[in-house]
Amino acid sequence: MFRLFPPPRQGPSSLMGPKSKKTAGKKKISKAERLRLLQEEEERRLKEEEEARLKFEKEEQERLEVQRIEKEKWYRLEKKDLERRNEEFEELTLLEGCFPEAEKLKRETRALAQWKHYLQCDGSPDPSNAQEMNTFISLWEEETNETFKQVIEKSKLVLSLIEKLKLFLLETPSCDLGDRTVAQHQESILRLQELLSLKVDMATELLLREASTLADLDSGNMEKKIQDENVTLYVWANLKKNPRYRSVKFSETQIGFEIPKILATSNIALRLLHTRYDHITPLFPTAVPEEERAPIVEEEFRKEKNTEKALSTEKALSTERAVSAERAVSAERASSAEKEATSQDEEPELKQDREFSLVPEEETKSEALEDNEVQRTSDQEDENTEATRYELEMRLLSEAVSAAQLHLVENIVELPDINENEADLCHFSTLGGVYHLDILELPPQCKPVKGWVLVEIRQEGLQKFTYPPENTDEPDPENAFPPIEVTLEVHENVIFFENPQVIRWDAEGKFWRTDGISSIVYNREERLITFSLDTLGPVTLIQDTHINMPYQSWELRPLGVNWVLITVTTLFAELQIYIKENLCMLASIKLKDQEHVSHLEGKWMTPVPFILALKEAGLNIFPTVYSHFYVVINNKVPMVEVKAYRQMALLSSAFAFRWSKWNMACSSTRVVFRVKEYLAEEAEDHLWALLMFSGDRAQMLRIREDSEAFSEALKEETEFHSTLYHMVKDSASLEAMEKVRHSDCQFIDSVCHMLLSIRVLSFS
Repeated sequence: MFRLFPPPRQGPSSLMGPKSKKTAGKKKISKAERLRLLQEEEERRLKEEEEARLKFEKEEQERLEVQRIEKEKWYRLEKKDLERRNEEFEELTLLEGCFPEAEKLKRETRALAQWKHYLQCDGSPDPSNAQEMNTFISLWEEETNETFKQVIEKSKLVLSLIEKLKLFLLETPSCDLGDRTVAQHQESILRLQELLSLKVDMATELLLREASTLADLDSGNMEKKIQDENVTLYVWANLKKNPRYRSVKFSETQIGFEIPKILATSNIALRLLHTRYDHITPLFPTAVPEEERAPIVEEEFRKEKNTEKALSTEKALSTERAVSAERAVSAERASSAEKEATSQDEEPELKQDREFSLVPEEETKSEALEDNEVQRTSDQEDENTEATRYELEMRLLSEAVSAAQLHLVENIVELPDINENEADLCHFSTLGGVYHLDILELPPQCKPVKGWVLVEIRQEGLQKFTYPPENTDEPDPENAFPPIEVTLEVHENVIFFENPQVIRWDAEGKFWRTDGISSIVYNREERLITFSLDTLGPVTLIQDTHINMPYQSWELRPLGVNWVLITVTTLFAELQIYIKENLCMLASIKLKDQEHVSHLEGKWMTPVPFILALKEAGLNIFPTVYSHFYVVINNKVPMVEVKAYRQMALLSSAFAFRWSKWNMACSSTRVVFRVKEYLAEEAEDHLWALLMFSGDRAQMLRIREDSEAFSEALKEETEFHSTLYHMVKDSASLEAMEKVRHSDCQFIDSVCHMLLSIRVLSFS
């Protein structure tokens, strides 16, 4: 039996290693010493905490004191702003009287244009006169056998009339447009467009009747090209019907068709009519519903006008009654005096004659004085009535202009419905006109017989050849009637920042379609586009309307009194626009750091035609009411935006405005931009101040453009103002304000209209 014993117990010395032995040699810290050290550590900690607490309390007191001072300063500034608010608003209202004044001048200009047209007596109709337009259209309908050159020459007048009618609908405020006027002008536009298309078809038929006499000696087919600044016509007549002649290229161009065998052997003609204008796309909606035309304003106008008439009539009647009463009293006095003189027979005859002669003299003087008094009263009333009428007219004009300006920055809530495969014209814009591609049945040819020319004239007129046929016996129609390849030339005055898309017209549905088109190839250098169509018809090219939106930056810089330069920088281009007096001009355009010469440079136009010309050239920087659906924007409150543009325009002769990145950081109820006085060519960034405006309060910001974070803190030594105009005026020089006061009303209106159309504060 084995028994286990515990191991031998080792002493402390045996358990300690070399380090323990070394440590044991050191002096031990006593308990009292340890307590003292702990106490000192605790006292030091408490002292640091107390110092930190005192420091925090001191900093908090300083912060609260600064906050209190800032709050008191803020209250003082707000109180000062409120005290002068009414005065500033009244002054601004007087300054903004330039907008109704400019509108009044526009009305006078339109009336003067009608008078000049009347005096000109050139035989052209007045487009605003429905009777003259109907007469012109009826007379042109009766004309027959017009050649294509004659039609082109007449089309210049027709296109001019259409343009005048469209501009009238666009430039005239909605309050001046009645439903009847809008419908009348739109009907005239449609009738002119349809008649012009009909005349082109009739001239084409007349040309194709003579195809055999115009045939080319080499190919045996007829080829004709007619061109002017608005229209280019290419016509090819298949006289030989050679099945191997599949490629139709018009001489000295790359334009043409690749046709299948069935067309190469058919009695057809191919027509390519390129019109620089677009008479196919439905007209823009310009009619304004009656309930949206400020009925309160119109009713007030009618009431005040009727009140004025009633008051003037009542005053005239009362004056007439008073005069009649005075004359009756005078007559009664004269009658009594005459009776008294007759009864006194004892008086000498000379005395009687003198008395009789005095009575009519007094009556004459009294009547003359009364007439003069009535005349003076009437003149004074006329002056007061004229002044009241002018004041009322300007007030109504001011309301109409304000409503029209607000309409330019409003956004539609819902998009219109579109059909399947329909091109979205809210998203895209047609550019470069319309290419009418037609396969026509060749009409009977002229035959010379014994010195006479026999022509068979069909009553149905020019007929189109159906391709592919509706009924066919071919076993495989897809292979028998392949798509037709077309090569077109893009108009040189149109800029495409991306490859253009092709759409075709649906004559039944009356809209542009995106299907039925394939194999699109665009040669940018030669400006040629090639594609295949299932069936020929009108086609056009489209580009994204918002390709230049949002803008990367913008600037409004004065060049002198009534002369500014607007620069808009986009992803693809930089546009510079001059505004001088009431005219606009494209100063320059840079495409990706390269200069581009545009046909619009050097041409001064009023704002609305200028905007249309830029859109037609592909330089679209003008948002529509649907643009916010397609562009990520910094959407501002419309009224704030309108007020900012109006006051920027007032100051534009002497102050420069520029884009700021902080405009995106603030809320939709505020706008932020940079501003500085611009009297010389000085562009140092430190001179630019940041200004924030909310519609009824303007302030300079303490931050700078290169600050790290956004803050609404007020800049030192500045105050609040109720208007942007007075905020800028607060630190302006006398020379600058003198330039502002000498600005022309039409110039201010043009600058404001351009800013409202570009919307730099929401689309940058």
